[in-house]
Amino acid sequence: MAEKNDNLSTKRVHPGVKEMKKNLSEGKCSRREFLRTTTLLGLSATTAYGLASTILGKNILPDLISTAHAGQKKGGILKFGMPVQEMTDPSTFDWVQKSIVSRHIVEYLVETGPDNITRPNLAESWKPSDDLKTWIFHLRKGVKWSNGDDFNADDVVFNFTRWLDPKTGSSNLGLFNAMLEETGEKDAKGNPKKRMIKNAVEKVDDHTVRINLKSAVLSMPENLYNYPTAIVHRNFEKEGGNLSKNPVGTGPYTLSEFKVGEKAVLKKRKEAYWGGEVFLDEIQFIDLGQDGGAYISALVSKQVHGIFQLDLTTLDTAKSIPGINVVSIPSTNAGVIRMKVTEKPFDDIRVRKALQKTCNPHRQLDIAHRGLGIVAEHHHVASIHPEYFKLPPIKQDIEGAKKLLAEAGYPDGIKITCNTGNTSGTWEQDSLAVLKEDAAKAGINIKINVMPSAAYWDVWDKAPFGLTVWYHRPLAVMVLGLAYRSGVPWNECSYNNPAFDAALDEAEATFDVEDRRVKMEKVEKILQ
Repeated sequence: MAEKNDNLSTKRVHPGVKEMKKNLSEGKCSRREFLRTTTLLGLSATTAYGLASTILGKNILPDLISTAHAGQKKGGILKFGMPVQEMTDPSTFDWVQKSIVSRHIVEYLVETGPDNITRPNLAESWKPSDDLKTWIFHLRKGVKWSNGDDFNADDVVFNFTRWLDPKTGSSNLGLFNAMLEETGEKDAKGNPKKRMIKNAVEKVDDHTVRINLKSAVLSMPENLYNYPTAIVHRNFEKEGGNLSKNPVGTGPYTLSEFKVGEKAVLKKRKEAYWGGEVFLDEIQFIDLGQDGGAYISALVSKQVHGIFQLDLTTLDTAKSIPGINVVSIPSTNAGVIRMKVTEKPFDDIRVRKALQKTCNPHRQLDIAHRGLGIVAEHHHVASIHPEYFKLPPIKQDIEGAKKLLAEAGYPDGIKITCNTGNTSGTWEQDSLAVLKEDAAKAGINIKINVMPSAAYWDVWDKAPFGLTVWYHRPLAVMVLGLAYRSGVPWNECSYNNPAFDAALDEAEATFDVEDRRVKMEKVEKILQ
């Protein structure tokens, strides 16, 4: 069936590639956007880099993935300091640390590299239709699961079907909204119930899968590298549904030792790995607790070779120690101080706007983050996101906040409690302390409730008011779909706005870079 569809011919280049070539030559898109878009449309990274070099008349960045192993030695054990958490079901992972262990066991259809280019992985290639509503993924042949089974289309169909079943509780529902439809019913929270549309994912043959969408999505391959989209075996549920107890995967390592809060040990599989030579014999993840100083001490004593995260409280110490190299990398990590719009007093938009008006983003950045980051704009889109649209800044307005509070029925002010778990460091409570000082000027009294990180994640999506850290995603539409689409599992604000959903769908479906940014103006304004 795939061969009869001209739009999906493996020999035919998507017409969007020609448009992107024109845009790059005329200076209408950046080199980065050209590379990202043309690879999403099916070009290999090597071809995309070559085209860009020809158009720009200079040799640009090499393929970072293929050169990563140059000069690397074989063998040895890597010891890494990082919290070791439960690792049951990859589709419901809510901490990226879990996937840092699991991704050596179970793998992804694609891989987005440090240059923000998405490359094939378990999927060997892909082709979108001209309207970006149909995607053909050609799966890699000869890949073996660690139990001896062949990796095939049944595995991919199983994973998509499971992700998009609301009973699974996977955050992936927010990424693949174009594969869902409303049932006409509502859940206990009043959100519309959704289900996978008929034939949303189809097996064409043993190594070909077709994805059918109700609306265009350019970022389909990119979405498949979100950390809860690891591909598990088709019998994952039949065999217990617990990766830590039954670590069947296509990756180069197997789990030989695992204890939450202590240690995870990965050992290289004996059989040859489909992806080529595997250099390390073993990888150990060692949990050193929540004290940032313990991780620094472990580095100095050579107990570990690296750590997952450097806390701001230990930054100066780390910089002063010979042999420790601190590298700063821009990302879209964000601390979101959010309100649940279905809970009093935040069900009144005037209260939400009043609190927003008290916030001074520049003070937040300077005090809580030591100036290391980007000034927030109250819409969860970072200036380094490719679809970012610059809006006029929202300035602190204490008198305006007081007026809104009075209109909402709180002329004498209001008392509220905000939760934080310091899940990424004490900068979280520092951020709330800055907001507390500013909000007090308008009569808003914030009580800061600092919780153990594990306890925070038990209530993060239930508490009326809290600070949650959202990790980096290469696209704004990815994080917005996960966090603010109506009815998705990670919608911690309980936000339900059909106008926002429609605007996000429209931005997600827009191919032209400049047009997409214009569409994002509406999305960002709605959130603001």
